[in-house]
Order: sequence, then structure tokens, then C-alpha cells
Amino acid sequence: MSSVTALVALADGSHALSGSEDHTLRLWDLTTREILYRHEGHTGAVRAVAVLDHARCAISGSDDTTLRLWDLTTGQTLRTLEAHSDGITTIAVLPDGRRALFGFEASTLWLWDLTTGEPVCTYEPHSDGITAVAVLPDGGHALSSSHDDTLKLWNLATRELVWDLVGHSSTVNAIAVLPDGSRALSGSDDHTLRLWDLVTGETLRRFRGHSAPISALAMVSDDRRVLSGSWDNTLRLWDLETGETLLILEGHSRSITAVAVPADGRRALSSSYDHTLRLWDLVTGDCLAEFVADAGITCVAFARDDLVVAGSADGRIHVLEMHEL
Repeated sequence: MSSVTALVALADGSHALSGSEDHTLRLWDLTTREILYRHEGHTGAVRAVAVLDHARCAISGSDDTTLRLWDLTTGQTLRTLEAHSDGITTIAVLPDGRRALFGFEASTLWLWDLTTGEPVCTYEPHSDGITAVAVLPDGGHALSSSHDDTLKLWNLATRELVWDLVGHSSTVNAIAVLPDGSRALSGSDDHTLRLWDLVTGETLRRFRGHSAPISALAMVSDDRRVLSGSWDNTLRLWDLETGETLLILEGHSRSITAVAVPADGRRALSSSYDHTLRLWDLVTGDCLAEFVADAGITCVAFARDDLVVAGSADGRIHVLEMHEL
């Protein structure tokens, strides 16, 4: 079986979309736990997916160097864009729902008009492949991270580089922008997190504690704490203002692949190559429950506060109500 490589829960809380190394996307009904559509067309592994809930459309990026816009109602391909000589690694939809940013293994960013199906412009901010991209709440700026150890803040309208955020000493794997758009977090192979001021371009704080690369980040709803997952098999809950570790969550026996925090901010989920999904209490640090799969779990998301969806390396999708954990 081919691994699930990307997963997103739709805003209705009843559906999820997955991408896989088998070149397909699948739309899932989380109530019946059945496949509604199997979207075929890519000739390489699907690495990134995003959903336009208002339009009932989805976007996918693949190792086959193409981008596809899909109709989630009919399962048909609406548009295909031959994008680049290298695969797509990440997607971020702008707040207007009409444009999307795509990051490539070849170090470039593309801005795509989803209405016309045409690329609007390209940005070449990095000297190595792009690992993540996030659009700021104002819709006019975007933050990218790369294997070149940097983050870069871009003005999307003028195509100008606003800040070159330098400080990490190895690949930046994960980024998270705070809701007001003035600060952002990054997690790196150098074992640290950094809190950045996006107004001044300065590092506000450096978070040390992990003993291996940081693979995942998730903001807690109070915007004062962040949860990180690492290849050291642990998660850490951090205080953004002091930089202190509030909790160390131990229990996994292999690398953390993903973390998710629901809106209530009291619990968190982590997935790991150790075949387990763990539910954590962010007040006490206790592991509340554990789900064991037949293969490493690669991605996880809350569809609702009481419903979890996860993908694993054997190609399976796991839909779990909280009481089942």
C-alpha cells in the first residue's frame, strides 16, 4: 500500500480529503467512513492538498510537477497547470479564495489565479527547496521556509522581499503565523524554535529543549502557547512570552510526524512512526488515550472537537470519535 502524504478536514466537519503516494486524492465521508470520490489524474505522488470550502473545490500538488483544481462535487478535474521541472511541496490558499501559493522543490514560489488557471507571478526567494508556506491574515504577505535554513517574508503585490529571516543553522521544517500577523514561529532541524517579529524582522525568542529536529508545530487557541513535535520522540508545550517549556509529553517511541490542537485548547493529538496516535491533556501533560495502527501514522487533523481523522503509511484513513480513543 502507498502512504497517505497529505490530509485536510473540510470546514463542514463531515468530510476529509487525502492525498497519497499512489497518485490519487480521495474524498471521504466521515459519517459513513466511505470514499465518495477517488480523484485520478496525477502521475506522481500527491504531496500537498488544500480545500476551497466556499467553492467545493480542492487543489493538489504532485511530484509529477503539476497542479490540479478539482470539483469536489463531481470528482472532475477543472484545471491543470504544468508548473515546474520539480515537484510541489506545499500549498497555501489566500483569504480571497481566488488565488493560491505553491512551493517547489526547486526553491521557487508560484502565485496561481484559480479563476483563470493561469500563474500570476513567480518568486525566487530561496537557494534550496521550499518546505512550507503560510499566508498572513492580511492576504497581502506570505512567509516561506526552506532547506536553505531561512524564512522569507514577501509582499505578494509588489513581489518585494520584506524580510530575510536568518538565524537557524539547518532546514526549517515548520512555520506557524500568529492570528494578528505580527509574529511567526519556526521549527528547524537545528533542534530549536524561533519566534520572529514580522514587523522588524528580528528574532524575539529562541526555544531550546528538543534534542533532534523539529517536525511539527501547532498554536494553542489562547495564542500564548505553542506545541512542537520532534524526531526525539517527544512533544513540548512552550510559553511564547517567556520561552519556557511548560510540559514535556513523553510516550512515543519513534519520531513525531504531526500535531493538532482543537479549538478548546485543552487537548492535543500527536502522530508518530511508532504506529500510534496519542491524545494529550495540555493542562496536566497526561496521555489520555492511545490508538494503535498497523503502520506509521503520517498525518492527523481534527475534523471537529469530537472527531479525528488520520492517515498512515499503509494507505489507510482512520476516523475516530474521541470516545473511541
